[in-house]
Amino acid sequence: MVICKSPEQIEKMRKSALLVSQTLTEVAKKLKPGITSLELDVFIGEYIRDHNAVPSFLNYHGYPFNSCISVNDVVVHGFPNKNELKEGDIISVDIGVILDGWHGDHAYTFAIGDPGTEVLQLIRVTKESLYKGIEKAVAGNRIGDIAWAIQNHTEGKYGYGVVRELVGHGLGESMHEDPQVPNYGKRGTLSKLKEGMVLAIEPMINLGRRNVFTEKDQWTIRTSDGKPSVHFEHDVAVGKHQADILSNYKPIEEAESANSNLVVADKALA
Repeated sequence: MVICKSPEQIEKMRKSALLVSQTLTEVAKKLKPGITSLELDVFIGEYIRDHNAVPSFLNYHGYPFNSCISVNDVVVHGFPNKNELKEGDIISVDIGVILDGWHGDHAYTFAIGDPGTEVLQLIRVTKESLYKGIEKAVAGNRIGDIAWAIQNHTEGKYGYGVVRELVGHGLGESMHEDPQVPNYGKRGTLSKLKEGMVLAIEPMINLGRRNVFTEKDQWTIRTSDGKPSVHFEHDVAVGKHQADILSNYKPIEEAESANSNLVVADKALA
């Protein structure tokens, strides 16, 4: 069942979303070669709790960490671990919080050092596709319009692999609500968008083929061909005339640009 939110509820969700953005901003400041994803996960859990919220991923269906940190060919749901991050790694950091009963959930992919032009282009294009999809999150459009916009920009224009097995989703007092929001599809299909729906739109795009597999831990999802994957995610309220992005990448991007250990795709490819 799709649950549309009132303007007051959307403002509560905005606070949750912005706490995730704030946490990702602090992660962007800390990223460097030699740090481990487990160190980052511990910091993320402490930061969220210090701001009177709960890490929503921890113990969700048994998930054992505060965040998902996916490196290189890991698409999503990567387990934080003690391996040191190194020059050339790309890292998707996906964080969820519960603040005053409402969920925020989004992700950002960073590059430590230079992963090469091919991967930087994948980062740039995946991020662009997120906004292409968000442009379609308007009342009267359909879920398929969002899906087509993402697929057309990534697979259609660049030949990247659009993951089929994983999708975006509704968001609210539960982390996963209806409707599902795939990153592939046909315009004019699937559920009609209504004002007040809140969606987590999250393209997961592979440099190579779209195929993925799940590791024995039953969480970590990798590309089948071992090529890198990129993941971006925003929390978005469907509006009457335009989408309302509840999360905020601007402070994350500012911290990313200020950290000399990180390479920003847009700047590197300019």
